Amino acid sequence: MAETTAVTAADQAADDGMEAFERMLDRVRAAQKAYSTFSQEKVDSIFKTAALAANRARIPLAKMAVAETGMGIVEDKVIKNHYAAEYIYNAYKGVKTCGVIERDEAAGIEKIAEPIGVIGAVIPTTNPTSTAIFKTLLALKTRNGIVISPHPRAKSCTIAAAKIVLEAAVEAGAPKDIIAWIDNPSLPKTNLLMKEADIILATGGPGMVKAAYSSGTPALGVGAGNASAILDPSCDIVNAVNSIIHSKTFDNGMICATEQTVIADQKIYDLVKDEFARRGCHFLNDREKDLVRRTMLINGALNAKIVGQRPAAIAKMAGFEVPEDTKVLIGEVTSTDTSEAFGHEKLTTILGMYKSADFDNALDIAEALLVNNGGLGHTSVLWIDELNEKAKLDRFADRMKACRLIVNSPSSLGGIGDIYNFAMPPSLTLGCGSWGGNSVSENVGVKHLINIKTMAIRRENMLWFRAPEKVYQKKGCLAVALRELGEVMGKKKAFIVTDSFLYANGYTRPIEKSLEAQGIMFATFSDVAPDPTLACAKEGAKLMASFKPDVIVAIGGGSAMDAAKIMWVLYEHPECDFMDMAMRFMDIRKRVYTFPKMGEKAYFVAIPTSAGTGSEVTPFAVITDEKTGVKYPLADYELMPKMAIVDADVQMMAPPGLTSASGIDALSHALEAYASMLATSYTDGLAIQALKDIFAYLPACYDAAVGKYAAPKAREKMANAATMAGMAFANAFLGVMHSMAHKLGAFHHIPHGIANALMMEQVLRFNAASVPRKMGTFPQYDHPHTLERYLEIADALGVGGKDADERFANLLKAIRDLQKRVGIKPTIRHYVPDEKDFLARLDEMSEQAFDDQCTGANPRYPLIGEIRQMYLNAYYGRQENV
Repeated sequence: MAETTAVTAADQAADDGMEAFERMLDRVRAAQKAYSTFSQEKVDSIFKTAALAANRARIPLAKMAVAETGMGIVEDKVIKNHYAAEYIYNAYKGVKTCGVIERDEAAGIEKIAEPIGVIGAVIPTTNPTSTAIFKTLLALKTRNGIVISPHPRAKSCTIAAAKIVLEAAVEAGAPKDIIAWIDNPSLPKTNLLMKEADIILATGGPGMVKAAYSSGTPALGVGAGNASAILDPSCDIVNAVNSIIHSKTFDNGMICATEQTVIADQKIYDLVKDEFARRGCHFLNDREKDLVRRTMLINGALNAKIVGQRPAAIAKMAGFEVPEDTKVLIGEVTSTDTSEAFGHEKLTTILGMYKSADFDNALDIAEALLVNNGGLGHTSVLWIDELNEKAKLDRFADRMKACRLIVNSPSSLGGIGDIYNFAMPPSLTLGCGSWGGNSVSENVGVKHLINIKTMAIRRENMLWFRAPEKVYQKKGCLAVALRELGEVMGKKKAFIVTDSFLYANGYTRPIEKSLEAQGIMFATFSDVAPDPTLACAKEGAKLMASFKPDVIVAIGGGSAMDAAKIMWVLYEHPECDFMDMAMRFMDIRKRVYTFPKMGEKAYFVAIPTSAGTGSEVTPFAVITDEKTGVKYPLADYELMPKMAIVDADVQMMAPPGLTSASGIDALSHALEAYASMLATSYTDGLAIQALKDIFAYLPACYDAAVGKYAAPKAREKMANAATMAGMAFANAFLGVMHSMAHKLGAFHHIPHGIANALMMEQVLRFNAASVPRKMGTFPQYDHPHTLERYLEIADALGVGGKDADERFANLLKAIRDLQKRVGIKPTIRHYVPDEKDFLARLDEMSEQAFDDQCTGANPRYPLIGEIRQMYLNAYYGRQENV
């Protein structure tokens, strides 16, 4: 029934089998195409039936392998065949390999398994039947077809194993050509198989594995083994020695993970040697060692005649005799050079034995053997007291470039997995990673023989709304709110941060009086400049470190509050690197740098003296590097003040320039928060209310500032509007208007609020484009619709028009009128008259604006050239779209 899957003798005679091979491969492909539609239930049934059939044939197949190859032990090959059928089935019987193998509805992720196609399987002479069973079962489980290329010296037993699996699979319902083989293997056919297969599963010598990787077809090839077993003085010598003997004699040492050398510490060397001798091992004398060396390697390559042979047979080949029941031939050696035959992979019942001065020397020897004599990436072994010598165990793991680190287990059966450690996957193809020139570094299994398609269904990530734990707002609330510091929190030492103007004009006196009344010691830092610098923050932090406050009170505009936030970080965490904190991010939840936990040393209180920045409720701080002039906006919710006190009394007499600049700054916050890709219903309400109050009350505040009279209602409305706008953009973030304002201010020393005003119309025009060159990237932002958002603002402000274009034009006019009403000039040129200087620095300014943190949340993703053009339009007063 299975004969049609082979390249027949008649075909061979006709064309040396190459055309027949192609026809056979076509049949396997057709069978695999049909098999790829089978359900998981049907595949599992076929997998089980085939595994049972292979298991039933374990003894006859073992006999055939030994008879044909002349290598190994029948009884041990029975175990290998048993393992290949039973352990592989047990490990993968419940594993999904068909269709949807994983589904996460909440995350919108589905993983779908698909077969690779046709596997080209190269089978070694050392494990011809067990490897054939292993690979054909994996192919059946993964809905792949497979073509076996047996070793010429083991073709009959290999084909017999494949035929048994095929016949059982077909009986269970598999397509009849799902497994095939080459009857008369040759190098040209194997090379053609490697070229035509969809993936190569190569187990064999280094040359064959290299050929697999050089074929141009994806390959899973495995490298040579050369495991050294280190025996630490803490180990159980009897267990270690007898396990090594058990491992080394299993199938006469032909499993690639088998120990090839033993490295015993000098403290236990003689005891180890005695135990080996007592258990039937023969230590070679100098003459015998030389004879064995000459027999082991011929022209630097392993002599195939010694592979899988008993010690007595090897000794006879070498020209001396040992007892028939000798377990292992052991050669005591010292050299780790390539010239030392005992340091190579031997795949037979020969061990090299080294004496180490200490544990580090043992690691040196083991590492040298891997590097000099092959086996990198495969297996290393350690016998040790794992509980009391954890440090040594860790050093072993760190030093050994091996993908299987076997501890206190016989290496041959320990390395193949699932016998001495049930969590290591069972396999007869052991990857060696890049160290061994392999594409896989673990025991090969079903996951390596399937393609996994990941279906990612669009999901909107969790959003947030965060604010200070306490926001106190009402005209006259300052004194009441401050009482919490002593009466409720029990604070003892306060550090006040402000600027020289506010300090000189008595703005800190109400705070100082409250602190004195509560018995709280205080110190004041009043040297914050309008554009606070990193040097200023470091100076304040140094004073904090000396004073050791448990509360920080920042009073002022954005400059004082921003500087105080940086001082707070440097005080609580002096080890932090400022440039790390200033690093840009795409998503604040996924940033590389993690801000340290704040508030462990000091509670932070923010009191705004102007209605604009919103810094009292935001996780942002803008600081200037005085050495480069670059402004860095820092962002992290750890920078959020713990308490905000919004009292219009401390804002009542703000001068006209500050009133207008800060008021327009608040306007820009609300506009950008509402248009941001991260805007939510929580932030929208705050932004809209802030916009309504700013348009309604900023002119009155400005008039009062010009006339030098109080306007309590207007000032309180503006104070609250600025804080609401701050809470909106603290969560929705800002956009390219602020990116451009940051750099315009840094390059040309324009106040921040004025800089925002100068860029405002240009950015609104830019964002309103219904067909932008690039839109922003954020899952909840599904199409360009910023114009509609701006029209919602127009509606809220009562700005009408006959159609969308007119309503938007009228909104822009309302903004221009408001800016003019509060004394802001219309163009950059009014503030930067040196046109030559402006143009000379324009490119650098544009690039820095593009890379500003605020750019990422803008609904239209700007190109650097577009930013440059907006700057030019704003400079010359052009009311044009970019």
